[in-house]
Amino acid sequence: MTANEFIAQLSQKLNRSLLSSLEACVRCGVCAESCHYFRAMPEPQYIPAQRAEAVRRLWRRHSLLPRLFPRWFGASLGDDDQELKKLQDVVFGTCTMCRRCVLNCPMGVDTGLIVRTARGILASAGYIPEGLKATVDIHLATGNNMGVSKEDLVETLEWMEEQLQGETGDPEAKIPLDKPGARYLYTLNPREPKYFPLTILAAAKIFYAAGADWTISTQAWDVTNYALFSGEDAAARQIVNMLAQEAKRLGVKEVIMAECGHGYRAFRWEGENWIGEAYPFKVRGFVELMAEFLEKGTIKVNPEANPQPVTYHDPCNQARNGGIVEEPRYILARVVKDFREMEPHGENNFCCGGGGGMLSMTEYSKNRIAAGETKARQIAATGAKIVATSCHNCLDQLAEINRHYKLGVKIHNLCELVAEALVLEPPKSS
Repeated sequence: MTANEFIAQLSQKLNRSLLSSLEACVRCGVCAESCHYFRAMPEPQYIPAQRAEAVRRLWRRHSLLPRLFPRWFGASLGDDDQELKKLQDVVFGTCTMCRRCVLNCPMGVDTGLIVRTARGILASAGYIPEGLKATVDIHLATGNNMGVSKEDLVETLEWMEEQLQGETGDPEAKIPLDKPGARYLYTLNPREPKYFPLTILAAAKIFYAAGADWTISTQAWDVTNYALFSGEDAAARQIVNMLAQEAKRLGVKEVIMAECGHGYRAFRWEGENWIGEAYPFKVRGFVELMAEFLEKGTIKVNPEANPQPVTYHDPCNQARNGGIVEEPRYILARVVKDFREMEPHGENNFCCGGGGGMLSMTEYSKNRIAAGETKARQIAATGAKIVATSCHNCLDQLAEINRHYKLGVKIHNLCELVAEALVLEPPKSS
């Protein structure tokens, strides 16, 4: 790919939002302090406006005057390959697309949109970190991003079903598989059957306690969609279609997205645009459903089961970019004894550094851990012993910064705290 080909593809992707974001920056620098990268590493290259400027320098070649007088307009004329590789490091390696800078920009510049668009164009020409590319490719090839086989999935779910029966004392307790017409189709993060099956057990206990009509598909069950991070719309569309088609085949009423920030945003808020049609079913996050179970008294809990102080990390794609802010707080107010807010929190919360597909791009791990310093300080200031969150990427990044910054906390998915607090009714005798 040449720089001119990059510009040509960028021109094809222009819409009102992207064009205004490319043209409206006034270089005021207000965005700097909003970025967790800049706060941890206060160098100009980590200012969001500078990040977007790397794309703008190429974009300026599009206009006549910059083409004639490139030095006057800052329009780059460097070596194409070198320039695109440098841009790859900027858009993949220094931004999690958390979009906190968007909230703080007086001009409404969406740097996250600029970065994702540039990522997609670069990826089409092979300028993409191998780990992120492999994660998307494996999902497209196998139906999930870790290549978990159907046999291994079913074996794990049957194991967790035995655990569920043991914990509830109910030999009839089930994890229903491929059930047509179920009310809820529950999704999984591949890390759960692969490494964290007890998270599946926690969710199953909550569905059991609620007496819910639910199922897990053995055909299409992966909640994630890393094409949101790679910027590849065609791959994102294909991944959304896997789950959407399975939901339609089973005839479920709702698809419940497991605790995964980007997966929720991708399927709930971007998916219908990618596939070009409305879903015939409802989509909610498991956090929303758990809050509803509590609000309606469908499940009963005892906060004494979680006596240690707990704080909550808002996943960016669930809170700031997904609108789920109050539900986790409603839940925690009822399932733990001592809930402490980080400051800032909610839509203003800082990214942990694990978003944007960063955990799949090992070449940028040093900066990822450094950028997590802002989150480490937030956690330490609460004095909490447990950090709850609703996203596996956040969970992994929080675990790493916990070790690196010696925070001495435990990291849990929200559903694990809910399951721990459940008050289960004795099984009815048949």
